[in-house]
Amino acid sequence: MPKMKTHRGAAKRFRATASGRLKRKNPNQRHILTSKSRKRKRHLRLPDYLTGTDEKNLKRLLPYV
Repeated sequence: MPKMKTHRGAAKRFRATASGRLKRKNPNQRHILTSKSRKRKRHLRLPDYLTGTDEKNLKRLLPYV
């Protein structure tokens, strides 16, 4: 069996935690930040974790994570 290829776009956007869960950066933090509240921007800095079917699909794209 040949090696599976990692989906490079997914590899740049997702990281695995020590327990094997996948984390990603929250969207909506690039521009037009003046109209967003300080609290909203602060919470957007925190990582977001994938769950359920999303995580299962991503594991297929990232076989060696």
